Amino acid sequence: MTLMAAVDASVKVAGLQDLTIHRSVSSIPFAGRYRLIDFALSNLVNADVNSVGIFASQPFGSLIDHIGVGKSWDLDRRKEGLFFLPTTHQNGGIATVGSFRDFEENLQFFEKSRQTHVVVTSSFVAGQLDYKEMLASHLASGNDITEAIGASGSLKSYILSRRLILELIHSYREKRILSVEDLVNLKKAPYTYGVYEYKGYFAIIDSIQQYFKESLGLLDENNRRLLFLPQAPIYTKVKDEPPSRYLDGSDVSNSMMANGSTIMGNVKNSIISRAVTIGRDANLDSCIIMQKCTIEENCELAYVVADKDVYIEKGVKLTGTADRPIVLRKGERVTKEDAQ
Repeated sequence: MTLMAAVDASVKVAGLQDLTIHRSVSSIPFAGRYRLIDFALSNLVNADVNSVGIFASQPFGSLIDHIGVGKSWDLDRRKEGLFFLPTTHQNGGIATVGSFRDFEENLQFFEKSRQTHVVVTSSFVAGQLDYKEMLASHLASGNDITEAIGASGSLKSYILSRRLILELIHSYREKRILSVEDLVNLKKAPYTYGVYEYKGYFAIIDSIQQYFKESLGLLDENNRRLLFLPQAPIYTKVKDEPPSRYLDGSDVSNSMMANGSTIMGNVKNSIISRAVTIGRDANLDSCIIMQKCTIEENCELAYVVADKDVYIEKGVKLTGTADRPIVLRKGERVTKEDAQ
């Protein structure tokens, strides 16, 4: 394969701050059992890209815990494989994908590679981008840089030659450009720019509203079929959890349920991650509940996003809206007094 990859896991996305206090955007849970970076990594390995650098900034503990040495994506190899490349800046990087400063700090990753071309991609887009097809389109066009474009905008993925990216890393200060995305947006001379038209499903997660909308959008079977293709699986770190238990009196409809949970209440139109406990006579409608949350009995939740390890005490009532869901931060404990 002539492709290597630089996955930008350090992009600063201001609209997701409530979910990124303790993690990077790339490791935000999505669709019950995945993290956002799973889609970028799976697209790459499905295209036989086996030299992948993940450029990450603090906080990246959650990301390291999730990806490890890349075993879940068959990237734990003696030669090439997965490279975790931390950057020196704190609390997220710039707001565009493919920071040349980050690349400069890890210049050897590009210099020592044997591949002729580079995929530069974000880690907050869920989709099924075929990089083999995109590379063929890029080579046929003769352009210097090719950007993947979908029906509603850019997929934040780019292909260019390794020679060109090395040239840009050495000259980005002189050219006054911040990143690959910045270069494409500015259309700086003397380079030529082309697009690869992607016609499949994709979701850009760049705000709480988008996260909520695109997550619950996966309750539509048609969207799930477009995102989770049998011929191009989405890989993730597998947790050893038993099946979820549904006790007498529980009722679940139109929801995605991960394993390891105990359900005693009523859940509809929601996404429940693993190891969640929902008490008796609790009612959840249009909620996203992440790992290891506990919701005690008689709670009423609608349009709520609960991050990991949230504890909601008995009888709490929380009602958000589709446009303004209530977000409970990781580890938060909610009492009836808090909810008033």
